[in-house]
Amino acid sequence: MPIWGVDTMPFMARGESETDAAAATLARQAATALAGELAARGFSRADLARLMGVSPGRVSQILSGDANLTVRSLAGAAAALGACVEIRFTEPPRPQDAPRSSETGGDGTSSLRGGVVRSRL
Repeated sequence: MPIWGVDTMPFMARGESETDAAAATLARQAATALAGELAARGFSRADLARLMGVSPGRVSQILSGDANLTVRSLAGAAAALGACVEIRFTEPPRPQDAPRSSETGGDGTSSLRGGVVRSRL
């Protein structure tokens, strides 16, 4: 139902869609990192399942990169492998059309034609 005559659903759906896409990307990255760790250690999916005390099907779910991958599942896999999981927050990649460092001022800002100034956070 609209609030004050404004339909909020498109805004909410767009935000949820962006969050879902970001979550799916993170899940794929985590699954890829875990698969790489298994390969580096010479372990199979069956080996990880045995070490975690779960079914091979559950390991397949974890490694599928499903957006519902949980931190608990990652922690369980890491513990089974005797490894640690590290989560970092970083700056997003700069767009390709962003000014080069030689075009920016010392404070990270650059002037563009038309008097518009962009500031990098």
